[in-house]
Amino acid sequence: MIKAPDEILRMTEADRLLASVFHALDRLPMEGMSTMQINDIVEVMIVGELNARPASKGQYGFLYVLNASIDNVVCHGMPSTDDVLRNGQIVNLDITLEKDGYIADSSTTYLIGEVDYAARRLVDTTYQAMWKGIAEVRPGARLGDVGHAIAKHARVNGYSVVKEFCGHGIGREMHEDPQVLHYGHRGTGVELQEGMTFTIEPILNQGRAAILHQPDEWPVYTRDGKLSAQFEHTVAVTRSGVRVLTLRPGEKPLCAMT
Repeated sequence: MIKAPDEILRMTEADRLLASVFHALDRLPMEGMSTMQINDIVEVMIVGELNARPASKGQYGFLYVLNASIDNVVCHGMPSTDDVLRNGQIVNLDITLEKDGYIADSSTTYLIGEVDYAARRLVDTTYQAMWKGIAEVRPGARLGDVGHAIAKHARVNGYSVVKEFCGHGIGREMHEDPQVLHYGHRGTGVELQEGMTFTIEPILNQGRAAILHQPDEWPVYTRDGKLSAQFEHTVAVTRSGVRVLTLRPGEKPLCAMT
């Protein structure tokens, strides 16, 4: 659970590479592209340009290098040549890579073309909620503080938090301890210590939090058919606060980092 300084240094390099993938996607004109085309572009980037391994490919039987979750897909959307991104849609791209034995994990919800106010507001609020959670990270804080801040921001803005999926510790394995819930009570849960590394990845729904999910099947949908958005960063607990390891070039943190 606690990483040594040299381990965090290696994680930082993996996370830097993943951030560069998202930086390239930020400039990619996705409208009219299929999610499989984006998957293939990312695979070439990770393998051919960055000399890294797509960590999701082959894990749990998954065949692709990313998850592509469109509109009312909560998570675990699979790339397809049939899913061509259209004006007005939103899509979450969740990508992992492994470099020199350490895994990086991050996701972003993209706006495709001209997106209406309701969808844009959901996406903006989800991004803010992730940063509300990140702002709570420091030695001595508790994971309940993180979850409480996220859920409060979602609630006051009229959204619900999906509870079935959570953040997680990360390092040599994709999923390590602790589990990072995106709801909770202040002063509860695991106490944070310098050297912990984990993801914060809230999923907010426009409507109810209820999901439609068949066991061992992908993807997961909102039960009421309304939109869902997600953002994810990998963070490290520092001596005096937090460092966002997957911060992209040009991305401005919404909280202090130390």
